[in-house]
Amino acid sequence: MRTAEHPILIVDDDPDIRDFVEQVLADQGYEVATASDGQLALDSVERVRPRLILLDMRMPAMDGWAFANAYRVQPGPHAPIVVMTAARDAGERAGQINAQGFLAKPFDLDDLIDIVHRLAAQG
Repeated sequence: MRTAEHPILIVDDDPDIRDFVEQVLADQGYEVATASDGQLALDSVERVRPRLILLDMRMPAMDGWAFANAYRVQPGPHAPIVVMTAARDAGERAGQINAQGFLAKPFDLDDLIDIVHRLAAQG
């Protein structure tokens, strides 16, 4: 079982995607926190202190670009960010916010698990 101190934070406005990714990661033994938009995620990061953030880019209230910018100016250590997007240019979107990785929707389950295992160990 992985430590519950620093969960993986899933930030996505699509409840089906959020629930699916949450279940997959919970089945892998990870503690998971979720937020439906960037503002809710930003409000929770100080309290939650995630080890990894899975971030959708297009969301209401605060999109992924605004979240990443606001998160990175906060003091303290910062979790790696993985962009999750349906855009064809997923890698470019990840580069725009200096993310450590990306998953193009729809993503392969093995790709999700691989990137989480690899980056969660760093966070």
